[in-house]
Amino acid sequence: MTTEILANYVNGSFVKSVATETLPVRDPATTEMLTRVPLSAKAEVDAAVQAAAVAFRDWRRTPAGERIQPLFKLKALVEQHRDRLATTITRECGKTYVESDAEIQRAIENIETACGAPIMMQGVTNEDIARGIDEHMVRQPLGVVAAITPFNFPLMVPLWFLPYAVAAGNCFILKPSEKVPMSMMALMELVGQAGFPKGVIQIVNGARDVVDALLDHPEVRAVSFVGSTPVARYIYSRATANGKRAQCQGGAKNPVIVMPDADMETTTRIVADSAYGCAGQRCLAASVGITVGGARNEFLERIADAATSRKTGYGLDKSTQMGPVITTDSRERIEKLIALGEREGAKVVVDGRARKVSGYEDGNFVFPTILDGVPHDSELSRTEIFGPVLSLMHANTIEEAIALVNDRAFGNAASIFTTSGAAARQFRYEVASGNVGINLGVPAPMAYFPFSGWRQSFFGDLHAQGAHGFEFYTETKVVIERWPKEWSRKF
Repeated sequence: MTTEILANYVNGSFVKSVATETLPVRDPATTEMLTRVPLSAKAEVDAAVQAAAVAFRDWRRTPAGERIQPLFKLKALVEQHRDRLATTITRECGKTYVESDAEIQRAIENIETACGAPIMMQGVTNEDIARGIDEHMVRQPLGVVAAITPFNFPLMVPLWFLPYAVAAGNCFILKPSEKVPMSMMALMELVGQAGFPKGVIQIVNGARDVVDALLDHPEVRAVSFVGSTPVARYIYSRATANGKRAQCQGGAKNPVIVMPDADMETTTRIVADSAYGCAGQRCLAASVGITVGGARNEFLERIADAATSRKTGYGLDKSTQMGPVITTDSRERIEKLIALGEREGAKVVVDGRARKVSGYEDGNFVFPTILDGVPHDSELSRTEIFGPVLSLMHANTIEEAIALVNDRAFGNAASIFTTSGAAARQFRYEVASGNVGINLGVPAPMAYFPFSGWRQSFFGDLHAQGAHGFEFYTETKVVIERWPKEWSRKF
């Protein structure tokens, strides 16, 4: 692979950055350098914003039915280049090819949903709110908007935002993760072919300086973010202090309750896929298993077998079921947290530390890990590990289990496995979580539903995707009008 420096995508063209500093982008499985990403300067952010502001003048006046035509073309191009995009995701992110392909499918679904803009942008009208007076509410685009996205879904998460923003009439600027910039740069090639006007969609690569420049720029009206809770809180605070709209998805510690009446074979398979899919590096990964009553022993035995037998390796090998974590620093952090759990009293039932994959000995691999008996008040029980580690706790009743779920700062996702409708209803009614799964390990909303998050897992009011996406990227204008007959000209 080339080690040339990636360009930015500004005003319809790939533009070489003026940055003197760059960071390496490495394959997590081989640690091979794939390319270098520039740490763009504040002036480059301003150039992109100014280009977007100019493009917005005409783009906002383009009918919604015309704005979605490039999105239809983009969807077709993504499908046409699906294999190349999936391979790029695997190479820079480390996940398996199957997981990368599934990510692309979710990205496509968001493009499809955003193509409903002519309906989703519709306002409301009331005639005769008083005699001879009518009132209308219309939705208008904000202007220039930005998104700052994470490494774990380099194509899907940006497309939680991009299609809705541009379909609603805004101009969009992305700062992708500096760890995985290649996937979205590949998408920009397709954006150029899809027919979007210059300045409507742009990318400025970089790190914190680019983020701060977007947060502080007076022409940027709204900011979207996905990442850790500390960074989400920072971005939300700085963006809103500057008068911007913000939707900031934070961290998670997603619990799964296993009831004694659950189908254990199916439950184990689904929970293992949730905990170890994408090497545990997704915001909906199951990270805490809470067994209730008699479920404890059988589930522990089954999940330990599932973890031990899971094939870990290079994501482009067809037999691989789990790839590496993103960086060496991530691997070291995860291993330290496993050690912390052990010091706090948990038993390491399956240990994924210090393991090597033949042929990829330098890779950032942490094998599937299980910690049993994690104290509910321990530091590990409240810390987002973001790796292939499942912590197990035990409760005597469903009420105790729900209390354990709700005694946490996060509220991204929670699931229950049961054959009891009563238990399922009690759980979904009482649990303090924005995304709830019933016999599902990854309760990821479809594109036409909001990706909900509660408490420290989300800062803002309107979430990504669906109707929330259109609401976030538009502001309402109310028009009240009266036209007395005596004012009308007579012909």
